Amino acid sequence: MRLIQNMCTIAEYPTPGSAAAADCCLGAAGRRLVKIAVVGASGVGKTALVVRFLTKRFIGDYERNAGNLYTRQVQIEGETLAIQVQDTPGVQVHENGLSCNEQLNRCIRWADAVVIVFSITDHKSYELIGQLHQHIQQLHLGTRLPVVVVANKADLLHIKQVDPQLGLQLASMLGCSFYEVSVSENYNDVYNAFHVLCKEVSHKQQPSSTPEKRRTSLIPRPKSPNMQDLKRRFKQALSAKVRTVTSV
Repeated sequence: MRLIQNMCTIAEYPTPGSAAAADCCLGAAGRRLVKIAVVGASGVGKTALVVRFLTKRFIGDYERNAGNLYTRQVQIEGETLAIQVQDTPGVQVHENGLSCNEQLNRCIRWADAVVIVFSITDHKSYELIGQLHQHIQQLHLGTRLPVVVVANKADLLHIKQVDPQLGLQLASMLGCSFYEVSVSENYNDVYNAFHVLCKEVSHKQQPSSTPEKRRTSLIPRPKSPNMQDLKRRFKQALSAKVRTVTSV
């Protein structure tokens, strides 16, 4: 996958079909679109992760997350795709469970795939993963949404609260891919996490030609008119020969 266009942002999440959504830098009309939502607790590095993926740069300090939508064109397996990455405000936990406002729910419903981020320096952010995954599945009933779990801040081992192996085990239980990354130090791991999602969504969007091929193979080929004519003539000749022998 190759990034081929400068990043742009939209301050507020656009509704599908709105002018704001249409005006994003998506490239030529008709280009397939991959939509990814990035979710997780506050302070786990969601915005840094998104910006690192799209620009290859690490910026340590950000203003409070306003839920920006980042758009860019990428090239994957030889095809240029439009990609939108929706950053989201941090999820909070209350006595009654997750605190997911309507904006976050709309982002998750909108997405073709989701990145769940936690920090190895914050055990509470790790505890959110299972509940977040369940919430995502409830918003996408009847469909299998690609989800990647990302353990961020892998470089801060001196203040680690969560062993990344626990993240791997939990991701495996949930049927998700897992990546341990340091947004500040390693771009390749960040790239790989998003690449697997873009690739999976791209493959899901491609129409399968297998059923059509199977239907075609079941349709019998028409017999050649020349062969049918030869068979008819052969039968006529054979009948005439039989009649001749009988008359003799």
